[in-house]
Amino acid sequence: MLAGMRTDKSAATRERSGSVVRGVVITHGTRAVWPGITKRELARYYDSVGEWLLPHVKNRPLTLVRCPDGTQAECFFQRHLLMGASPGDVRTYHRERGSKAPYIYVDSIEAIVSTVQNGAVELHTSGATIPDIAHPDRFTLDLDPGPDVSWKTLVDAARLVKALLDTLDLKSFIKSTGGNGLHVVVPIQPTLDWATVKEFTHDIAVMLAKARPEIFLATMTKAKRPGKVFVDAMRNAAEIRVAVAAYSVRTHAGATVSTPIAWDELEGTDLRATFTLRTVPRRLAKLGGDPWQDYWTTRQEVTGRMLAALASA
Repeated sequence: MLAGMRTDKSAATRERSGSVVRGVVITHGTRAVWPGITKRELARYYDSVGEWLLPHVKNRPLTLVRCPDGTQAECFFQRHLLMGASPGDVRTYHRERGSKAPYIYVDSIEAIVSTVQNGAVELHTSGATIPDIAHPDRFTLDLDPGPDVSWKTLVDAARLVKALLDTLDLKSFIKSTGGNGLHVVVPIQPTLDWATVKEFTHDIAVMLAKARPEIFLATMTKAKRPGKVFVDAMRNAAEIRVAVAAYSVRTHAGATVSTPIAWDELEGTDLRATFTLRTVPRRLAKLGGDPWQDYWTTRQEVTGRMLAALASA
């Protein structure tokens, strides 16, 4: 029995009342998480996209953005299970023997839904998987545009990043962040440590800023942000650094969602506010296939040749 499961009503009664989502009791289901969007609707969203979401988060150290009283109230980050807390279906992983602050992770759709019951809205994941969290199996380049950067400029920036990665023989994938930017995600074999991957991705950012200084910044300098796209490589700094998960809802107005897309979908309309808790399930129902289908079978390494090429540029 899940923690918090009521025994004074039959399972059939709970299902009819809508208080249970994938076996998880959702208390205070009518509480507004965003204006007009309830906790129950959020839980049902994660249930409906669970088959798409789970591969992106399964067995990865997880950081939750929890908003127990809704996104209009105080929200906070949580990456460790609090001592004495009941994890339900959420798992814990001790990085070191005797650690008093284990990482939390999920390995089922039920566990994802249980995070909503405990006040979670956003799911952010490490670039490594348990048990080998010392060696990332993907890296993320966060393209963070200044406030006056157009969608076209952001798309041009993303395509330039892809072109550079193509020259390195690294296949890349693109998703919205649910905010203002885009994430370029690159799956890699887990052969390098975090320090090496951090240096490699920082060198990518520096090369882009040198080659196209009118578009890119490699450092976050507010005075220089207008009209520029900051290439944030710090998502790859250590196993505790995280990036918002694909198909995670954001706390932003409208319940926007970080959504994987195909590269050719970047053309035309600004997609950043298009994908929401209510539109993404409809999108997935209509898709002929996973825009990231090749992600799951891509096997590529960051080689010494690549590291040397960027370091010497």
